[in-house]
Amino acid sequence: MDFAQFIEEYNKLKAEREEQGIPPLPLNVKQTQCAIDICKSSNASAEQKAFAKELLIHRVNPGVDDAAKLKAEFFAEILKSGKEQVFTPLEAIKYLGTMLGGYNVKPLIEGLSLADTTLAKECANALKHTLLVYNSFEDIAKLSANNPLAKEVLESWANAEWFLQRPALPEVIKACVFKVDGETNTDDLSPASDAFTRSDIPLHAKAMLKARIENFEQRIQNIKDVASKNDAQVVYVGDVVGTGSSRKSACNSIIWHFGKEIPYIPNKKGGGLVLGGVIAPIFFNTCEDSGALPIVVDVSALNEGDIIEIHTQKGEIIKNGSVVATFTLSPLTISDEVRAGGRISLIIGRNLTAKARDFLKLPPSDVFKTPKQPAQKSCGFSLAQKIVGRACGVEGIRPGTYCEPKTTTVGSQDTTGAMTRDEIKELAAISFGADFVMQSFCHTAAYPKPSDVSLHATLPEFMSSKGGVALRPRDGVIHSWLNRFCLPDTLGTGGDSHTRFPIGISFPAGSGLVAFAAVTGTMPLDMPESVLVRFKGKLNPGITLRDLVNAIPYYAIKQGLLTVEKKGKKNIFSGRILEIEGLGDLKVEQAFELSDASAERSAAACSVRLNKEPIIEYLHSNIALIEAMIKDGYQNAETLRRRAQKMQEWINNPVLLEPDSDAEYAAVIEIDLAEIKEPILACPNDPDDVATLSEILADPKRPKTINEVFIGSCMTNIGHFRAFGEIVKNEGQSKTQIWIAPPTKMDEKELNQEGYFSLFGAAGARMEVPGCSLCMGNQARVRDNAVVFSTSTRNFDNRMGKGAQVYLGSAELGGVCAILGRLPSVEEYLNLVPAKLKGKENNVYTYLNFDKIEDFSL
Repeated sequence: MDFAQFIEEYNKLKAEREEQGIPPLPLNVKQTQCAIDICKSSNASAEQKAFAKELLIHRVNPGVDDAAKLKAEFFAEILKSGKEQVFTPLEAIKYLGTMLGGYNVKPLIEGLSLADTTLAKECANALKHTLLVYNSFEDIAKLSANNPLAKEVLESWANAEWFLQRPALPEVIKACVFKVDGETNTDDLSPASDAFTRSDIPLHAKAMLKARIENFEQRIQNIKDVASKNDAQVVYVGDVVGTGSSRKSACNSIIWHFGKEIPYIPNKKGGGLVLGGVIAPIFFNTCEDSGALPIVVDVSALNEGDIIEIHTQKGEIIKNGSVVATFTLSPLTISDEVRAGGRISLIIGRNLTAKARDFLKLPPSDVFKTPKQPAQKSCGFSLAQKIVGRACGVEGIRPGTYCEPKTTTVGSQDTTGAMTRDEIKELAAISFGADFVMQSFCHTAAYPKPSDVSLHATLPEFMSSKGGVALRPRDGVIHSWLNRFCLPDTLGTGGDSHTRFPIGISFPAGSGLVAFAAVTGTMPLDMPESVLVRFKGKLNPGITLRDLVNAIPYYAIKQGLLTVEKKGKKNIFSGRILEIEGLGDLKVEQAFELSDASAERSAAACSVRLNKEPIIEYLHSNIALIEAMIKDGYQNAETLRRRAQKMQEWINNPVLLEPDSDAEYAAVIEIDLAEIKEPILACPNDPDDVATLSEILADPKRPKTINEVFIGSCMTNIGHFRAFGEIVKNEGQSKTQIWIAPPTKMDEKELNQEGYFSLFGAAGARMEVPGCSLCMGNQARVRDNAVVFSTSTRNFDNRMGKGAQVYLGSAELGGVCAILGRLPSVEEYLNLVPAKLKGKENNVYTYLNFDKIEDFSL
């Protein structure tokens, strides 16, 4: 490309972005190469060279980005030749040292042996502050035997100079309050309708609070102006902050608006402050990973525009000279996390320091704060505590213990997948350390935007080249797939709050922590307490598993363990592990209905105690699925074969962990199935606001007419669609708009072959491709202000449609609503559903066992 043309086109793109109030995108490979060509060319003017130099310094992503590879190779060439090409060799070393890790490490190590001692010394200085070295540590260790500079690097790492030379968390932070009253969920901060922009942090941040606050852009700018005039930084304040999901994009948006620039890293910021009366645990962890400082504190005395002082060591908030709230920084290591640039950076750096000290035969470092471990107890362990213990190589893990368990299974979905890819690049990873990593495209397949189409084309190869398994668009929901690759009594994570394994246990996380778990095969965890939900008895006719899902918060409310009101909210499940027992014969697909809904309880994780027979049945089916995937060309085939082999190994010796009888729980909730005699629903628009059908009908404030019915989401399996089909069969056109979205293409294929799609069509249903559909809220939408009955996971304001009021319940009740166009009476429901399904139960509630399907293929 002509140099002048390149600069003209770049400036045009830059101007377009500046009109939106955001910086230009980082350089892509083509742009980076052109900038390098200008630097090398004898025909380029001094002005052109200066322009290109500035771009290469500030506008190229770090890590193992493809553009970063070109940048590192260019600087390495200057270093080897000793010849200036716009950059001097000394400058080449300086800017190699800003690239975090990956492609810049090798030339810096080679530079330790340069004859020019000044350059060699600078290479050592650059390496001292480079943490993402991975296997290159061994190269430096080996070189240190004969190279004093290599040993100096190891000693610097051992002394944690990379950490100590960073500014510590200030004792006093002057801040200006930006307050959003009530509950802020992650959909407010990172709207699902703008999911396609999430990896473009500045652009996505423009959508923050757009559905929540009138004149949101002006209000955000006003608070920035007030903060600037008072030499303060903005602090995000809310009564309840971050409910709903692990969405790192929500945290990114807060940090972009109110954080601080990171030198040499384009379009990312660090820092950021969040104060909340309640901060959802997963969001709290995402703040930690991002380098923000989240503080749980009473915010009732704080108002918009207040100038406050946050005394981090004293644990006090000062307003107008008086203490208006007190807090305790938690966890104990959080000041180290902020200093290191985030929890992930701290873990990586701390491990590097430990590795260097071990190599140099030095005792453990005393530089870092040590996580406080709980007092030892003589009582037994719960099931979750034993699963996490096994992942840590011990019998069990006590609540309050900091640990770094092995992540056996990791999931990534598409609306966070681009961010996870960026995080993997920043972690400078060539391959995955986790045994099984899966990427899906369920959130964007139905109505892809141009950016989604590009992601569908590029992300699979990126993931599979590192050993991951990439699904295809229209394959279906990540959870319905990923669950089939879980191993019993193992641990994992995923970049979606509904990553809640029905066997084993998972701790959902933001995209950064998902990348870390995929790359390293471990994840940081402050072990939560557990709440036990114990079911007993037998289900009454017409009562479904979804009613049991809603029974959990229903019984918690009755026992005073959960409140619906947001101010002063009580939630026994928040941040704890929900452990469920008493339903051991459930099929694994059914168990996921229970574990999936733990996300709506704001639980950190969920375990379901199943008997081994349904698990063996499930694994046999999943091995057949894996074999079909390999035959159909899914990659990475080696990873798929390895997982199938491990499944078979477990089947050959099917031993399950069991909780000890004297395990301790934060609370125990007993639910007698015999007491549940009618459907239980989550009411508009709060998954905690549960009530029985008769209670809803008796409440004049609750809407009764149903405009639209959605049967879909990860909460569904094939049995739900069969049941819905049987209920609407021969009932003519529905009085509602029906939406049908099977969770996987396998469900879609089987339902079609069994003739259920003809029943859906006869009822006037709109058929959606397998995937998230209305549940995600970023694709099709219900009509404005519609009253909706849905089988989906959550019903936050404006998620399914603007002003929509959404009930959550069973597919069976959804079928009755579709027929009547309203909520039925309890008698209508109990008369209709059992009659419609009588004698068909075994066929309706039979699940997909791929090993039993003749000539099964994808």
